[in-house]
Amino acid sequence: MSLLDRYFLSPLDPAQSLQKQVHDRMVEAILDGGVPPHDPLPATRDLADRIGVSRNTVVLVYERLTEEGYLAPVKRRGYFIDQQFLRQQLNMRVAGYMASEPREDGPVKAVDWSDRMLSRPSLHRNVVKPKNWQEFSYPFIYGQVAIDKVSIARWRDATRLASSAFHAPSWVLDLVDGDDPMLVEQIINRVLPQRGLKAKPEEILITTGSQNGLYLAGNLLCGPGTRVALENPGYVDTRNILRDAGADLVPIPVDANGMVVDDRLRGCELVYVTPSHQSPTSVTMSLQRRLALLDMAERQDALILEDDYEHELNFVGPQRAAVRSFDNADRTIYLGSLSKTVFPGLRLGFVLAAEPLIRELRALRRLMYRHTSAHDQRAMAIFIAEGHLDAHIRRVREQLGRKWATMQREIVSLLPDCEFTQTTGGSAIWLRLPWGIDCWDVQRAALKRSVLVEPGDIQFIDDQPPRNIIRLGYAAIAQEAIVPGLMQLREAINEVRRESVAA
Repeated sequence: MSLLDRYFLSPLDPAQSLQKQVHDRMVEAILDGGVPPHDPLPATRDLADRIGVSRNTVVLVYERLTEEGYLAPVKRRGYFIDQQFLRQQLNMRVAGYMASEPREDGPVKAVDWSDRMLSRPSLHRNVVKPKNWQEFSYPFIYGQVAIDKVSIARWRDATRLASSAFHAPSWVLDLVDGDDPMLVEQIINRVLPQRGLKAKPEEILITTGSQNGLYLAGNLLCGPGTRVALENPGYVDTRNILRDAGADLVPIPVDANGMVVDDRLRGCELVYVTPSHQSPTSVTMSLQRRLALLDMAERQDALILEDDYEHELNFVGPQRAAVRSFDNADRTIYLGSLSKTVFPGLRLGFVLAAEPLIRELRALRRLMYRHTSAHDQRAMAIFIAEGHLDAHIRRVREQLGRKWATMQREIVSLLPDCEFTQTTGGSAIWLRLPWGIDCWDVQRAALKRSVLVEPGDIQFIDDQPPRNIIRLGYAAIAQEAIVPGLMQLREAINEVRRESVAA
């Protein structure tokens, strides 16, 4: 009887997978030294006869052990133990044993991670969205979309085509710090012209969503003491990203025409702006303001970080050209998204900027994650080239246009004591509650009625922000649920009003 046979003395259980049982016993034998390291394993037919299974079972086990690294096939000699892999496995076993063994000098002291971390991103104040938001009857949630079955089918076609033998060479290999040239070409020819923009391939960097571009640019351009102007209220993640980079944040108010351009911008080295549909108010920056911002930036040699939030979602009048389209000095860094309106979970975006900056952003991206999924890039390139992105945007614009009109009309009717910011598009309403009604109290009362709303105070940089504002997203909620949802919201507001009077 060989050492290996001892691991098969107890009979195999016919009710369980024979292949798994043989595999597990072989692994145990290899790690225990039950297989001589310099001798070949028994031939598949021989071992099958000895342990009472089919030869095919042993063949599959040997193949799996080879894939896992335990065995190495040698031509015309058979299967041998991979000595290097075995040593690695044994070392890991020893390390695991040592870590679990009690020590004579008492228990192992746990690492105090709070002492080691130089920053604590989890302590940032962020917008919190319930993971189960789809279970709410009336999800007025921002940043999510309604599921578009047509676009899902077209995306499936694009990914299938991207996986074909013709396109596979574009993504099976590591792009290192490069991007898919087909996607870059589609952005230049199909996406940018709709935003009044032109570009060379060297001026574009593909990112994992537009926010990733914001993070890269923020870390490259900001440090301790860098003065950065931000819209107030404004995008919370921008505030947290730039604050972590050490920047001094300068809050700039927003009115019906977008960010106010005045002396408060003096001395700022970077200005972050969302001109298409300001986050969170959804107002559109006027042409006069855009030109004034560029003039100010040129006079004080400042840079502009243009986050083209929801550029596609304009329901009244023509779409406005991007700020960068008026910039002759190449001082505007343009952040664009390819997935936000289609599939937010896809996370594909791009940065358009001066070539020297893109070169450094590319080098920084390489240190972080090299490049965005090359397969997703090729699939998106096909999706755009086939016209599916344009078709999707047309459908979404039509659907959201109807919801936008319903929201505007019904808020006036159902919530007459509330005020909302007038917009020409976007996917959310910035709603001011009656004076004295707290947004967090309304959120809690609304949750009891299966209504999901977002308190607005978190969007302000101020230490004492207004607490009577909520944001109502309408991209994810069904058209037919808007009116009953607003009626339930009215009941929630009335409940808070009654409680405040009683108090």
